[in-house]
Amino acid sequence: MKVILFGASGMVGQGVLRACLEDPQVTEIIAVVRRPLGRNEPKLREVVHSDFADLSSLEQDLAGADACFYTLGVSVAGRSHAEYELITYTYTVEAARVVAAGNPHLTFVYVSGEGTDSSEQGRTYWARVKGKTENTLLAMDMRAYMFRPGMIQPLHGETSGTTWYRLFYKITSPLYPLLRRVVPRYVTSTEQLGRAMIATTRLDGAGPHILSTVQINHLGTEHIGRMTS
Repeated sequence: MKVILFGASGMVGQGVLRACLEDPQVTEIIAVVRRPLGRNEPKLREVVHSDFADLSSLEQDLAGADACFYTLGVSVAGRSHAEYELITYTYTVEAARVVAAGNPHLTFVYVSGEGTDSSEQGRTYWARVKGKTENTLLAMDMRAYMFRPGMIQPLHGETSGTTWYRLFYKITSPLYPLLRRVVPRYVTSTEQLGRAMIATTRLDGAGPHILSTVQINHLGTEHIGRMTS
């Protein structure tokens, strides 16, 4: 299986990349990045590109993929509405347009988040933009799945590139065992997300197409079971 990965340098992307590298089903990974990851893996090929609003020049590199896992994202904090919409909506839809061109059997997984507003009418700006992004992807000719995780536990040394996110995860990491007992339906991990994304490729386009943390964890656990059986 050929997989295209956006956001490989981020915390979630690192977890997804790790899952893909470990999975024998995945034979080729193309990571679209702004800067080299500095990794030397037989299955991994990095494509360095600066303008994510226009990926036309990468059409040949990204053609013929079986799946695209899109984990690129930013916080709305400290950003103008125009910048946030560019990164969240425009970049994502452009990626989908290029990788899904003439490929209706492509599985495209987008990580949005708990609280995303599918109506696009709510008061929270980021939730409306994420909802708009999801709705556009779901209307495209491909097998699209929207992941809406709540709290994400970083595992295996995965870290966020954002300073205050790193601090937040460092402070809250001791709480995850308790959170998993108290509010398990809202807690997942980078490992579960990665496994669950690979598992969506076996769904053959079947629903549901918007997945909560509970559904993500179920897919991730099921996939690990398949690998070890």
